[in-house]
Amino acid sequence: MPTLLAIFAHPDDESFGPGGTLARYAAEGARVHYLCATRGEAGTVDTLHLNGYRDVGELRTAELMCAAQVLGLADVQFLGFRDSGIRGDAPDCLARTPVEVVAARIAAHLEHVRPDVVITHDPFGGYGHPDHIAVHKAVLHAFTQIYGVRWRPLPGGHVVAQETVSHAPTLFFFVIPKQWMKLGIWLLRLTGQDPRRFGRNRDIDLVQIASWEVPVNARVDVRRYLSVKQRASACHASQLPLGRQSWVSQLLFRRGNGAEHFSRAHPAPHPNERLATTLLHA
Repeated sequence: MPTLLAIFAHPDDESFGPGGTLARYAAEGARVHYLCATRGEAGTVDTLHLNGYRDVGELRTAELMCAAQVLGLADVQFLGFRDSGIRGDAPDCLARTPVEVVAARIAAHLEHVRPDVVITHDPFGGYGHPDHIAVHKAVLHAFTQIYGVRWRPLPGGHVVAQETVSHAPTLFFFVIPKQWMKLGIWLLRLTGQDPRRFGRNRDIDLVQIASWEVPVNARVDVRRYLSVKQRASACHASQLPLGRQSWVSQLLFRRGNGAEHFSRAHPAPHPNERLATTLLHA
């Protein structure tokens, strides 16, 4: 039974991100674990959603547990760091925690779970969130600490392993193909919306994000699991972006009609390597 470990920053990253992939592999018999760095305490929440909960962190933890059940996850664990928010300026937040400290906690989970495959944020944190970037860096540091993997920076900010380490898990970054985002930017402008002020809090700059190119090495077909992903995403009701039901937003969030995309960092892909269709046998 293969084991997959997803390591992301917040409750909802697992569902709004590679939720279809996690649901697919769980349904196919893999043990799929989620390691969440924070409880999303800095998330913006309508007070209506807080009924019955002491605070935002407790609410978002409950939302994650709902999503985990829908996705079929084997386990959910937390690293225990504080959500940084998009600015990342709180003195005790994840983004301001030394990478060695975050990596040490991740390393402990890697040694316990012993995954075959690890999925985490790309070098740009998807849309530049400081917590996403912090988790990305800490995962790389943990791979070096435990397995001795050394990393080679590539032009544009991407990174791959310098050499293959046989006892290290395969590492993938979840990525959003930029061609879909560029189309979305064009459509947003066509409809009079500002692509530099996107998302629930209007703090996401899609134009900048579209310039962050990360190579895609694997594309997983999740069409059979779109409804599962949608139900898991609905569990995160407090974080659903305003206006998500617009046709432009639907196009952006579907990301290519039922496929999710990944960039492999370890082992490093070979030149002219064919696009993989699975993560478990890369």
